[in-house]
Amino acid sequence: MHAATIRERRIFADVASCFWKEEPSLRDALLFFRDPKIREVYVVPNFISEGYFTRTVIPRELELSGTETVRLNGQVWKYCEPVGSHETMTEHLLKRARETAPAAPEKETTLLIVGHGTSLNDNSAVAAKEQAEKIRQRGLYSAVLNVYMEEPPLVSDWLNLTATPNVVVVPFFISDGLHSYEDIPVLIGIPAESETQTGHQVRGRSLFYSTAIGSDSRFADVIIEQAMAFARKRVPQSAL
Repeated sequence: MHAATIRERRIFADVASCFWKEEPSLRDALLFFRDPKIREVYVVPNFISEGYFTRTVIPRELELSGTETVRLNGQVWKYCEPVGSHETMTEHLLKRARETAPAAPEKETTLLIVGHGTSLNDNSAVAAKEQAEKIRQRGLYSAVLNVYMEEPPLVSDWLNLTATPNVVVVPFFISDGLHSYEDIPVLIGIPAESETQTGHQVRGRSLFYSTAIGSDSRFADVIIEQAMAFARKRVPQSAL
């Protein structure tokens, strides 16, 4: 979806996407961009945080030797930071929270930023914690908490973790897959047959649940900006 949006804007000569467990694969991407006129390729990981996949899997599968890799044909592949690390991520989370519960007074609301959380790799948990702290410092909501699916504080314990009449839950995930679309709603008590994920009454509380942050169409702007940020950092000082 994001690749199609960026492609329509005609900023780049070409735009393609590849995947770890779907087609086209990361390995297939090595065969992309055969046009000799394309001299630079920006690789932007559509991930929430740095971790095993961004540091090991993607570089291995795309045969990247560092932040810049020169191919045999002279084409330069430039490895950007993941979208979740972009400086605007806090604003995206706040916008999603407001859009999910526009009528809920923020001072009577607790905002929950949900990460996966796992003992195998805690980078996603750290990212959710950092975003929760940034939003907390703004003093907009009565409380802002980072919670997780598989490690404490657990999102399933939200009733005990919060005290406000309104609770807004924003999944800090890239897409609406099994976790954000099915698992988390069940964990927080949203009926499985519910046709909407917002505006539920659970044990006397108003519970608002958004879609995954990465499903926002505005993420296309973040992907573009990550590529442009890399380009700006690489401009020689003599050219400034």
